[in-house]
Amino acid sequence: MRGRGLILATLCLAALIINLDTTIVNVALPALVRQLGATTTGLQWVVDTYNLVFAALILAAGSLADRLGRKGMLLAGLGVFGAASLAGSFATSVGQLIGARAVMGLGAAMMFPATLSLLTNVFTGRAERALAIGVWGASAGVGIALGPIAGGWLLGSFWWGAIFLFMVPITAVVALLVAWRVPTSRDPLTPPVDWRGFALSTAGMSLIVYGIIQAPGWGWASAATIATLAGGIVILAGLVAAELRTATPMIDVSLFRNPRFTAAAAAVAISFFALLGFIFLMTLYFQVVRGYSPLSTGVRLLPVAVSVGVASVVGTRLAVRAGNKIIVGGGLALFSAALAWIAATASQTTPYTIIAMQMVVLGIGMGLTQAPATEAIMGAVPKQKAGIASAVNGSTRLFGGTLGVAVIGSVAASLYTSRLTALLPPGLPAPAVTAAKGSVGGAAIAAQQLAHAGQPGPARALHQAAVAAFLHSLTGASLVAAGVAAAGVLLVAFWLPARPRAEQAEAKPAAGIQPGAGQRP
Repeated sequence: MRGRGLILATLCLAALIINLDTTIVNVALPALVRQLGATTTGLQWVVDTYNLVFAALILAAGSLADRLGRKGMLLAGLGVFGAASLAGSFATSVGQLIGARAVMGLGAAMMFPATLSLLTNVFTGRAERALAIGVWGASAGVGIALGPIAGGWLLGSFWWGAIFLFMVPITAVVALLVAWRVPTSRDPLTPPVDWRGFALSTAGMSLIVYGIIQAPGWGWASAATIATLAGGIVILAGLVAAELRTATPMIDVSLFRNPRFTAAAAAVAISFFALLGFIFLMTLYFQVVRGYSPLSTGVRLLPVAVSVGVASVVGTRLAVRAGNKIIVGGGLALFSAALAWIAATASQTTPYTIIAMQMVVLGIGMGLTQAPATEAIMGAVPKQKAGIASAVNGSTRLFGGTLGVAVIGSVAASLYTSRLTALLPPGLPAPAVTAAKGSVGGAAIAAQQLAHAGQPGPARALHQAAVAAFLHSLTGASLVAAGVAAAGVLLVAFWLPARPRAEQAEAKPAAGIQPGAGQRP
């Protein structure tokens, strides 16, 4: 077990790196404005390019890992990710950094499915698999929450590029551990590569994620948004039709007929929708409204990281005993309650103890949702297809998280702009008004410029109006996220089976069903 413990630690560290990179860049955005002259659009693409490439290629990478070998795919992904991180740390323009982030997304797409599929091929019994996935889920959730902490410390001690250079030695150590201890595995049938499926999945996922990213700027009802999203949906529908006619498909579409697989994937998407939307808003709240440094902001998000980690491990073990339905549904209910609580109490003077308690409840909800739901997904497929199942799990995380930032950010931006317009005092310089309407961060910079120009009164008025508008947007956006999580509770209640079919069969021998028939535990 000691050897398998090192394997688990290695795979969890690889997953942590991937998720850490999802959020670590957020705290560096103000520094990129100052040092690289990044525009708002440039900042958006620094953040979104990683997720776009990651989401576009993850299904193809997961299927390739099943066919070509998961250990080799993980090692190749670590090499790509580490090299791109090194290049990004020394970028001298926003364009170079965006390019490096795209290659990081490619590396992450190669790594992520391999970590989970390797894990499920090492830990094969349901109880031990649940525990291992709980630890893996904890590392993934903790990585997202620790990103602002690590980024804040690095920015406080070094230059902005350190947040990427930091990844290079860690990636190298993980690669050495993978090469030394992790066993290889692959689909023993080694079916031929489904290039048509790869092309359709990459194109469809790219269009959908790109449409979601661009929708806040284009307008959700604009022709460009509708055409892009519709194009992605049509291509994915074509993928389904093609896979049904292919002898060796990249994705076994019949998996989605299993409610355990489909409902669990939806629960994962909903939980990451709410989590990344929440972190996006709370990072701004702590830095702009409360005036905390990047490091202080990251430290104040620590309750989310700790509670996600603990609840992920506990949640998978509870799911084995009590069933997935009650644990995953209960987690989403806690998630929704925490967001509603945040909406009810958000202010410039809310005590941090209250905020910390809210984050603990939210983190517990996240842990009880995503890790048991992941265990349900991986338990619904044979282990030789673990790579593509892991890729579906990863794509739902990315889809949900990207949609969460886009939708919650769009709702927040709309509420912020409308309230700010009503609150702005007359007589402010036009450039300051334009900057303030762009974002609450832009308002803070504009207020500082007015103060430095000898206009403390207008600076104070602008800052107060922007803070009030942002708090209004935080309240509304949190309620939207709470509503989505509440809808997830209903979905789980109606569609997610409490237990795998094999366990249900064992519980009802009188029905004439042989235990374990047709379904692995």
